[in-house]
Amino acid sequence: MGGRESGLSRLLAAAERAAPVDAVAVVAEDLRRRFGAAEVSFLIVDLTGKAVARLATAAGVEGGREAERIAMSGSVYEEVIRTQRLYQVATGQGQRVIVPVSNRGDAIGLLELLLPADPGDGVLDEVAEAAHILAYVVIANGRFTDLYTWGKRSRPPTLAAEIQYQMLPPSLSCEAAQFTLCGHLEPSEDLSGDTFDYALDRDTLHVSITDPMGHDINSALAATVLVSALRGARRAGAGLAEQADRADKALADHGHGHATGQLLRINLHTGRAQLVNAGHPWPLRMREGTAQAITCEVDHPFGLSVSVPHPYRVQDIDLRPGDRLLMLTDGMLERHGEKVDLLALLERTHDLHPREAALTLTSAVREAAGGRLADDATVMCLDWHGPQHTLRQVSSGAATQQASAGRTKQER
Repeated sequence: MGGRESGLSRLLAAAERAAPVDAVAVVAEDLRRRFGAAEVSFLIVDLTGKAVARLATAAGVEGGREAERIAMSGSVYEEVIRTQRLYQVATGQGQRVIVPVSNRGDAIGLLELLLPADPGDGVLDEVAEAAHILAYVVIANGRFTDLYTWGKRSRPPTLAAEIQYQMLPPSLSCEAAQFTLCGHLEPSEDLSGDTFDYALDRDTLHVSITDPMGHDINSALAATVLVSALRGARRAGAGLAEQADRADKALADHGHGHATGQLLRINLHTGRAQLVNAGHPWPLRMREGTAQAITCEVDHPFGLSVSVPHPYRVQDIDLRPGDRLLMLTDGMLERHGEKVDLLALLERTHDLHPREAALTLTSAVREAAGGRLADDATVMCLDWHGPQHTLRQVSSGAATQQASAGRTKQER
C-alpha cells in the first residue's frame, strides 16, 4: 500500500474509531503527528457565510459550546473560501497553511496548520488531500451529532428559525458539469418563511424558491407544509404542474394561507428549461454581461386553488450556456430592497462564483435596511454551463476555474 493510500486509510480509520463529535479532532491529531505540525485546527463556515468558527483542534474539541468565531471580511480565510486554493505564508514559528474543506463546491470550512519551515510540495499535496477527505468526514458524522450544525450558527435560533433552517437543502451550494448554483437567505427580524431547494437527478436539475405569507411561527409552519409537499411530489416523479398543484392543495387543505413560489426544471442533456410561476417575482437573467428580467406568465399563488381554480402553466424559458439565472423573493425588491439596483449589481458581480454573488446581493439589501430587514431576502443564483459538459474539472472539492478569483483571472 502506497503512502497516499495508507494516509487515506489512516484518516478514515481514525474518524471511524472516534465518536462522531470527536471525528474531526482525531483527524486533526493524525495530521499533526504525520506532518510534525505545531498546530492543526478545523474552522467551519457559518450559515451567514460571513464568519467561521474554530470548531476542533489537534488537542481535541474545544470545551463546552464555546468556540472562537472570526469575521471573514477582508481576512485570509475569506480569500481561501473565494479562491478555493491553498494559502501558505512563512511565520516566525513555521509555515502557516490554510486549505479549503469543500465538497462539490460547497464551502464547508477550512483546515489550518502550522507546519515546519519547509514542508515541501509533497506534504502540501497531502494536506490538500486530507482537507478533501475531511469534508466527507464532516458530512458523514453530521448525521449523528449537532456539533457541526451548532458551529454553523452565530446565535441560538428561535423556534421559527429552527423550522425554517430545516427546510433548506443540506448543502447551499452545488457544482456539476452542466451548472453551478448557490442559494442564500438573509432572515428578517421576524422571519418570513422564505425557502429554497434543489435536487439533482440523473438527467434533471430541479430548483424551487418559495415565500409564504406571514411571519414567525405561522410562516415557518406554512413553509414546512409547502416544501414537504413539493419534495414529496418531486420524489414521486411528478411533473412541474403536478408539483405545483400538490403544493397548492396542501396549503389550502391544512389552512396555512398562501405562498408565492417558482419551480424550475432543466434537462441536463438538452438544456431545455421549464418554469412554473405561482404569483412570484420574475427571475432575472444575465447574458453576455447584461441583466434583465424574464417576463414569464404568472399564475395564482399556492393555497388559492379554491378561489382561483386555474391550472398552473409550464413555460419554456430561454437558457443558454454562459447565462446566469437569479431566482429571488420579494424581500429583494420591496421595502428596503427598492434602494438596491439589482440588475446593475448582478452585472457588477458577474465575475464572482454564485456563492459569493448570492451573498453580495442579499447583503446589499440588508445593508440598505440598516441591518434590520422587514422581510426575508432570498436568492438562488444559477450559472448554466451547458449540456455539452459532462465531467467536472476539479481540484479537491471545488472547480477552481469557477471560483471567484479564477473567473477574474480568466477575464483579465
